[in-house]
Amino acid sequence: MEQQTNKKALTLKTLTKSSVWDIQENDIFRLWEGAEKDAEVKDNARHFVDIIRSAFMIEEINSDSDLVKTKFEKLGYKVGQVKLDENAKVTWAIKKRPIMRVTDLTYENIRHISATKLIEVLDRNFGGGWDSLSQSIKDIIESGFDISTTTLPKDRLHKKGGMYEKKVEDGFEVLEVAKGTWVEAIFAKAKPESEKPRMKFASSSMDDEDDDADVEIEDNYNKPDEDDIEISDPNDEDITEENYSTMMDLGSGDPDEEAENMSDYGEE
Repeated sequence: MEQQTNKKALTLKTLTKSSVWDIQENDIFRLWEGAEKDAEVKDNARHFVDIIRSAFMIEEINSDSDLVKTKFEKLGYKVGQVKLDENAKVTWAIKKRPIMRVTDLTYENIRHISATKLIEVLDRNFGGGWDSLSQSIKDIIESGFDISTTTLPKDRLHKKGGMYEKKVEDGFEVLEVAKGTWVEAIFAKAKPESEKPRMKFASSSMDDEDDDADVEIEDNYNKPDEDDIEISDPNDEDITEENYSTMMDLGSGDPDEEAENMSDYGEE
């Protein structure tokens, strides 16, 4: 029901390379017909055609022959007319681009397929398992799906209470890839649409006061600065022979030799 509402809200001008994957061939003709009198559409017709071509194959039919039209319809195309300018209408044969191989997956269409469809696509292309895919394809898939894998012997993969059973119960679709006597299981589940972060505005002064009501502020107004702190003289009772001495340490060497060295500095 929600998807139908979104389709009704779409117009040719609001169509994007992502949302175009949500509509079908007949919707293209309906949207174009609804925008025939829009000057912006007329001036930027090529732009809107490029958006449509990202998800649909478009063949322009120059012949009025019913035989040609029937030929395209047998191939799965929908045939109709669109008005690209004021002077003439053209006949289009349109068909949704199929997603058959992993190379057909894009960031624009990955969120418009189900996990079941993804498993079909992977099964049609697999040979070496998940690691056989290129990193770019993995990144596209993981932008729309939660993916996890495990490789176990055949007799252990479906063990009761194991990972396989838990993943299936959690809504994951599974693809099993045989590797000799072992099996790699690839689990896929569509990611929920992430919410867009909302901009947080600065709160009012009244709100700020409420937020700070429970904050304890330390009063340092009367606290003296470190430079102003006076160091008291030591108490005579605390001075002992161990912690106070007026004697200069002249070393433990020969006093005559040290005196000779000092006389050398005096001569300089």
